[in-house]
Amino acid sequence: MTTETLTQSARVDAILAKWGTDLAGTPTADTWNAIKELSEDQPLTLVNFFKMREQSEYPEGAEDIARDITGQEAFQRYADVSMPALESAGGRFLMVAPFGRTFVGQPQDWDLVAIGNYPNPSALLSLFEQDDYRKAYVHRTAACADQAVSLCIG
Repeated sequence: MTTETLTQSARVDAILAKWGTDLAGTPTADTWNAIKELSEDQPLTLVNFFKMREQSEYPEGAEDIARDITGQEAFQRYADVSMPALESAGGRFLMVAPFGRTFVGQPQDWDLVAIGNYPNPSALLSLFEQDDYRKAYVHRTAACADQAVSLCIG
């Protein structure tokens, strides 16, 4: 069955089955369920904040990965796959830049901000349906000491 023949709800269920919600830095089931309720003509924007580890931390079972690298190097491995994957899914980056400082509110300490825009929920689902993207995600979790991702409707 192709993604075109699956309903948005079935696609989310398939993503949850493949990805789970136990991997650090992945959306919760509640977040996925909220996404599947959105109208297909609703644009989405993800605002990502990343704090890199000095040294990457790969999980057990990732023996085939060269581990002795910095968090920044691990994140670059993720970016090398995620940036073209996002674009092939129909999304686009509005900005990727170093974090400057908190403008209003409690001071925060991030290294990088990336803002990705998707024309509709289907495009975001397409990203998470890509096997290469899922395999590259281990580099993101190995790289990040902390991360926050805000889902904006629009």
